[in-house]
Amino acid sequence: MENNRAQWGSKIGFILAAAGSAVGLGNIWKFPGKAFEGGGGAYILIYLAIVVLIGFPVMLSELSVGRAAQANAIDSFHKLGYRGFRWVGVTGVAVAFIVTSYYCHVGGWVLRYVVSYITEAQTVYADPLGYFYGLLGYNAATGETWFPLTAILFAAVFMAVNAFIIIKGVEGGIEKFNKVGMPALFVILVVLLVRTVTLDGAQAGFAYMLTCDWSKVGFSTFLSALGQAFFSLSLGMAIMITYGSYLPKHENLGKNTALICTMDTLVALIAGFIIVPAVFATLGSENVGKGGGFAFASLAGVFQNMPGGVFFGVLFYLLLLFAALTSSISLIEGVVAFLTERFGWKRKPTAIIVCTLMFLIGCLYTMSQAAFSIKGIWFDFANGVSFPIFGDFMEFLTDRLLIPVCALGVCIFVGWIWKPENAVREIELDGKPFKLAKVYSVLVKYVAPISILLIIVASFVTGTTLS
Repeated sequence: MENNRAQWGSKIGFILAAAGSAVGLGNIWKFPGKAFEGGGGAYILIYLAIVVLIGFPVMLSELSVGRAAQANAIDSFHKLGYRGFRWVGVTGVAVAFIVTSYYCHVGGWVLRYVVSYITEAQTVYADPLGYFYGLLGYNAATGETWFPLTAILFAAVFMAVNAFIIIKGVEGGIEKFNKVGMPALFVILVVLLVRTVTLDGAQAGFAYMLTCDWSKVGFSTFLSALGQAFFSLSLGMAIMITYGSYLPKHENLGKNTALICTMDTLVALIAGFIIVPAVFATLGSENVGKGGGFAFASLAGVFQNMPGGVFFGVLFYLLLLFAALTSSISLIEGVVAFLTERFGWKRKPTAIIVCTLMFLIGCLYTMSQAAFSIKGIWFDFANGVSFPIFGDFMEFLTDRLLIPVCALGVCIFVGWIWKPENAVREIELDGKPFKLAKVYSVLVKYVAPISILLIIVASFVTGTTLS
């Protein structure tokens, strides 16, 4: 172990940071819609089972590898004596870089909406979809397109906040922010949940989410829940290996992993019990959706029809903002940790360079949105045909390929190469026996890798991402 290596200042700091990494936009704007489509309570039960059987063992494996090696995601495998598996860390760091490049711009959109609801909520209400398109540089009525300067400027501010936190270091930046950001996120969730409970007509939404409609459950439901749980927990992105490497040896890895998975799942569940009943009460059940378009455009109708809607709209986008920030800083840290350790670069210039490159590459993502959603100007080719060149390619590369391949590599490494016995030995360094050792061994060797292979094959066969 390197004596001068950064460490978490406290147990709660690590748990909040790791949970913050796992809690992202997908918990809030994808899970509710997926739960609605998958039969409410039926989907929730399937999702919980998958978190326990797959999410927990994979996360525990990544944390074990990181803490055992006390190194960044790429060098961890080498330090454990298996140089040939460095490709797993390389894949994870590449994922972190690519994902952050477009994630920081989506974070910028969220920041813009916080400001929009404070300053011009009525303008958003007047034409929710047109307002969102306008942010991306497109006028649906006239077909006019323009450079999306506002979106890019807000993305720059969002990325600057990330850089500031990363520069402050593990304990002084990431841990401190999450000690504020995660409690704030949960407070906002509770406030929004209380408000939803008081809405007339919300009871039908709560009843739906608590009822198991198995008629809506099919093979695709299991794949959807598998993908949601898998990607929601920030697996296969070099994050948990990096965060685990900052963890003292006396910490209980098994208990901490369970707490992280529980907090992440709790956010998704509360979000589901906020959004689905609120849409039932204000717009009708047929308007429940998921994704960015739903969060930025469709939900405007919910806040417009809700007493005090502007205030709760601000709270909702602040919730999204905290979720985006806690995830993005963990992604950036995985890249910065590798560069500073491998090449001896100083943290501050490294963070600034990495964040700047990510932001600039992400500008192409923002500019490509109008091109693949509508008929835009940025990637129009002969005969006026628009192609999803940049945005679709980045999401395809990460969601369908690199993330599951990286997590699969971790399972193969821990399950068959390094062996579960070594992982268990690392888990038990706190002096307490890991009672689920045998179950964990079976899950990491067989259940998790088979499930991940299923994600990879199904996503290519169906042609859709499962995150």
